[in-house]
Amino acid sequence: MTTSVAARSTSTGMNIALVAVFAALIAACALMPAIAVGPVGVPITLQTLGVYIALLVLGPWRGGAACALYLIAGFIGLPVFAGGGSGVGSLAGPAAGYLLSYPVAGVVAGFVAYLLIRKFRTGFAGFFGQFVATCVALVVITGMGIAGIMINGHLSFGAAFAAAMIYIPGDLIKGVVASLISVAVHRAFRQLAA
Repeated sequence: MTTSVAARSTSTGMNIALVAVFAALIAACALMPAIAVGPVGVPITLQTLGVYIALLVLGPWRGGAACALYLIAGFIGLPVFAGGGSGVGSLAGPAAGYLLSYPVAGVVAGFVAYLLIRKFRTGFAGFFGQFVATCVALVVITGMGIAGIMINGHLSFGAAFAAAMIYIPGDLIKGVVASLISVAVHRAFRQLAA
């Protein structure tokens, strides 16, 4: 009984540590120099790379929690959003939909990632499964991003859709990088997706 309690405590502590570390990873990726593009100036950053890595490595609940912790840190005033931004005022900008999509993408695509990594851990099948999960995340992030651009950028659906398409090629490249990292991590730490 005591061993079971100690194991559960260690597991909980490890999960909290993983969530915190991956939230910090997302923040570090967001602080890389941002390039504002498109009609509403939503910046290109490495933020989504951090989100992809978190959801692929941590799965749905820890990945979603890491994304949520990242947002909470930004909303309470830590300068962790693109360009050092912070505060709830960020929800008034055109990138609001993208920000709010991260926990949702973390849960949905993290579920897909863990479902596939349990079946295909290594090789091309493992990589392809993880890339599929990043594509699911990309759909969620882009869909909510378009909604945010429409609402806060005052654009029609067509104009917001066109503005969001600028980011797709870069996000696909980030998905490839995140998938390669995920397969390597899961090969080394098989217990993550157990």
